[in-house]
Amino acid sequence: MAFVPLVPIGEPLARLVDARMAEEQRAALGALEERLRVRRREVEAGWGPSYVDRVHKKGKLTARERLARLADPGTETYEVGTFVNYGEVFPGDQRSPAAGVVTAFARVEGRWCMVIANDNTVASGAWWPRTPEKIQRAQMMALRLRLPTIYLVDCSGLFLPEQSKSFPGARGAGHIFKMNSLLSAHGVPQIAGVFGDCIAGGGYMPIISDRVYMTEQAYMVIAGAALIKGAKSQKITSLDIGGPEVHVHASGCADVRVPDDDTLLACVRRDVARLPSSGADFYRGELGELAPRFAASELAGLLPVDHREAYDAYQVIARLVDQSLFWEVMPEVGEEMICGVGRIGGLYAGLVINRQGLVGDPDDPARRRPGGILYRGGIAKIAAFSRACNDDGLPLVWLQDISGFDIGREAEAHGLLGYGSSLIYTNSTNTTPMFTVLLRKASGAGYYAMSGLPYDPVVQLSTCLSRLSVMEGRTLAIATYNTKLDDDFEIITQDPEERAKIFRDDNGFAGSLLNHPQQFLALGLID
Repeated sequence: MAFVPLVPIGEPLARLVDARMAEEQRAALGALEERLRVRRREVEAGWGPSYVDRVHKKGKLTARERLARLADPGTETYEVGTFVNYGEVFPGDQRSPAAGVVTAFARVEGRWCMVIANDNTVASGAWWPRTPEKIQRAQMMALRLRLPTIYLVDCSGLFLPEQSKSFPGARGAGHIFKMNSLLSAHGVPQIAGVFGDCIAGGGYMPIISDRVYMTEQAYMVIAGAALIKGAKSQKITSLDIGGPEVHVHASGCADVRVPDDDTLLACVRRDVARLPSSGADFYRGELGELAPRFAASELAGLLPVDHREAYDAYQVIARLVDQSLFWEVMPEVGEEMICGVGRIGGLYAGLVINRQGLVGDPDDPARRRPGGILYRGGIAKIAAFSRACNDDGLPLVWLQDISGFDIGREAEAHGLLGYGSSLIYTNSTNTTPMFTVLLRKASGAGYYAMSGLPYDPVVQLSTCLSRLSVMEGRTLAIATYNTKLDDDFEIITQDPEERAKIFRDDNGFAGSLLNHPQQFLALGLID
């Protein structure tokens, strides 16, 4: 293995931020995190206690109870896509917390797995608009990381009143089954447990798995009893049509029949224990995980809540990598970007982060320009670094705090469109796992170029401080009202009603901008 010259980086928090400021920043972030916790509890409640009771009266567990019993005791599960459909209200005042499905990373018998569990407290685990996309996203994470995938199926099929939004299209419900096939073709283990309703697409979902279990209450059918009664005038129960008696003993579509939820979960755990183990320890070179010298929790006091305030990006890296050891690559070019190699959890990884504050201009040594923006040198540097990490098989961690690409005549003359396309091509064709973290802001094409979600990082995470947009709010307001202003940012129209409308729009920001343009010029928010 090549020698990686890791060196210590970082300083104690007390040298970077005074105690009062650190506490204020912790408190501001804490308030946002508490709001997040409240909303998580709201989502986790599903359709409420009465629906939980209904599940229990059937002798079954809820999806999150199944997940808790499946995972190793004392370990933490990491749910992804929690807020899909959050705040959406469908016809009939219907809501679908978490899109009716729980997707989570969980440790099972010491192995990381991806668990996909229909929430049987939300329309009996039906698929809502964006439910298929959420399931497919979880399957793609499992495929990229080669994680065993466990389906806890209790699904009544598509939520029919909204089926037009989840059945057709390239990412419609049927794409789930293509992902099942791709996982199988790549040798990713899939284990399915069928706990109850498993109708139509819900019936197809477990079939391509390597092992399928069914409880005595479970059935898998292309069409349920109600549809059979309407189509063929036959009075027959769904269990008679496709229960374990049929699929375990006759059709062979399922492998094992078990009495209840707990037994099924125990069988799944036993299967996972028999799977081949991970080679991570080998690639660590016998080095285990070592904590950073500076606690990651200090980031809450380090990151300013105000997106316009700067901080030392090296200090973020120092609180993420093992022992706060880091090797910076190409520090002499593209000052607005920092990239290099460190160990995370004992494994080497590449890290890329936006430098904040003012940075130098290679074309004019006397000039300073704002960081958090992609210029020519930085784009070229991180494109080359991304390719190198991919060729060496190093996972990449993108730490975004970016306002976008540089703009203007000089930027176009420097060919930023061409440089940007090189970076986008590189990140689009990489096969090494990439992970994206939104620290505070992720704006415009900069968000895309630094492996934003459209470029398929394995996981995209964000702090509660982050905001994601095409452009910052002030810039947006300026662009929106550009046609209504003259070169001095004065309102062109003299019509009283139109002037009043402009001032009312955008919660008064436009009026503030138009009435006091010199303040914005002084702040550097407009040219």
